[in-house]
Amino acid sequence: MSPAPARVDLRSDTLTRPTPAMLAAMTTAPVGDDVYDEDPTVQELERRTAELLGHEAGLYCATGSLSNLLGVRALVEPGQEVLCDSAAHIARAEMGAHAAVFGVTMRTWPSEGGVTTLEQVDELLSPDAGPYLVSTGAVALENTHNFAGGTVQPLAHLREVTERAAGYGIGRHLDGARLWNAHVASGVAMSEYGRLFDTVSVCYSKGMGAPVGSVLVGSAETVARARVWRKRLGGGWRQAGVLAAACLHALDHHLPDLATDHENARLLAEVVAGRAPDAVDPAAVQTNIVALRTGATTAREVVAAAAEQGVVVGAVGPRTVRAVTHRDVSTEECRRAGEVLGRVLSSAARAA
Repeated sequence: MSPAPARVDLRSDTLTRPTPAMLAAMTTAPVGDDVYDEDPTVQELERRTAELLGHEAGLYCATGSLSNLLGVRALVEPGQEVLCDSAAHIARAEMGAHAAVFGVTMRTWPSEGGVTTLEQVDELLSPDAGPYLVSTGAVALENTHNFAGGTVQPLAHLREVTERAAGYGIGRHLDGARLWNAHVASGVAMSEYGRLFDTVSVCYSKGMGAPVGSVLVGSAETVARARVWRKRLGGGWRQAGVLAAACLHALDHHLPDLATDHENARLLAEVVAGRAPDAVDPAAVQTNIVALRTGATTAREVVAAAAEQGVVVGAVGPRTVRAVTHRDVSTEECRRAGEVLGRVLSSAARAA
């Protein structure tokens, strides 16, 4: 009896593990105490990330949720609001921290595929709401848009929204956890995206393959204030250079590999569509995230059925399943995952 094929885990690109070369870089990194701002490897990561995104300074944080929290707080006072997409990560996947920790409320717009319109944003903007209503402190956009299926925000759209917000004196935050993917897919420079915003968060522990960390960038003054809040929230760390070294290694060696992740995502979508054409449009897959519609069957049922056949994906809505390709899954594994998911989804459609 032949052994069962290895499990293919496509729940997230956070599942990547350090390569031997990355581990070697971590073990030889010069370190200091980052709470005292004395870790040279952290300083190098913060400087290089800020320069890459067209900003003055950076702050290395343990998670993207923390860097988003600090980036929004830098622009929005307690009792003010941040405007964002209804499916934005800061609204759906950060445990309500912006309200619970900083007293920042949210209003949201619906979008098609993660991309809003200027008119929708205009309807919500309230720069000076007076003594009875809530004033808008910032607009937050997400690129790529996670729950919309890795959508790349068009540069022209980002420009018009951020210019409108700036015209009102409203802050602009970019959740760029997967901005690397947007850059590789679009060819737009990281700095061209970054300069449109007052604060930007980018994640090294997703497709870039580092084990831990995101960097928040902004002006030197903004980052200095965010550093204080990071410490206040218990986010100060000491010899963090061993982790920052992994991020620097990823920056130097892993960025071009994201194109392969994108190709594998499209391949997976094409294989699924061959069996279950209503589940996904392969042409809509822009980066490394494939959102699959499950029809009358619940997402949880599809996830469970796929897991029984060795393919692990996640439910991100009642009838939406997400598969995320990354550097630790091969092209052949993505093809096999597409075949399994296609079978499961086509069987569910016939049973409905």
